[in-house]
Amino acid sequence: MQNLIKTKEFSWALFLGHLVIEKLLKALYVRRLEKHPVFFHDLLRLAKKIDIELPTAYDEWLDEITTFNLNARYDDYKQSFNQLCTIDFASEWIEKIETIRKWLISQL
Repeated sequence: MQNLIKTKEFSWALFLGHLVIEKLLKALYVRRLEKHPVFFHDLLRLAKKIDIELPTAYDEWLDEITTFNLNARYDDYKQSFNQLCTIDFASEWIEKIETIRKWLISQL
């Protein structure tokens, strides 16, 4: 994710940020529920399945980060998402992803 930011591949960096959060949530799912995680990519829905108490604003952040999965992968969305992904937009969201990532690691 960080290397993609350096190469100005902002939409793909945000896509990988989504994957980072998804994998950590699924690790937490396995740790807490002791079963295989569910097969979907909606981060907020996944957090609710774990019944984890999210810090303020994280629910909104997870909703937005979930859209990076669709927007970076599907041609219908790619062009408009690429236009949205300026350095400022990507930097803001990478910072939020890093904040959630560190918090999730602390929950494991």
